[in-house]
Amino acid sequence: MVEDNAEVRQAVKIYKALGEPTRLKIALLLTEERNLCCSDIGSKLESVAGSTLSHHLKQLTDCGLLNLRKDGTYIFYSVNRDMAQKYAPFLLE
Repeated sequence: MVEDNAEVRQAVKIYKALGEPTRLKIALLLTEERNLCCSDIGSKLESVAGSTLSHHLKQLTDCGLLNLRKDGTYIFYSVNRDMAQKYAPFLLE
């Protein structure tokens, strides 16, 4: 049994985030293509509104699964490979 409550809480956050199909698609997309901005992700998914996409990206970033990098007015997202390897290794296969 896992005894570290922080790790259990972290795992729950990540699994909750990935439990939503659109967020899972975003995570899978970002494992294949790194450093995409919100508009690039939106154009590849096509069926997600911009405000909804921002919400999904925030959820994935808040749980630690995505890293973000700001460049001017753009924010580029990529998968935090350490977190993915630890909690969701199927993303990296």
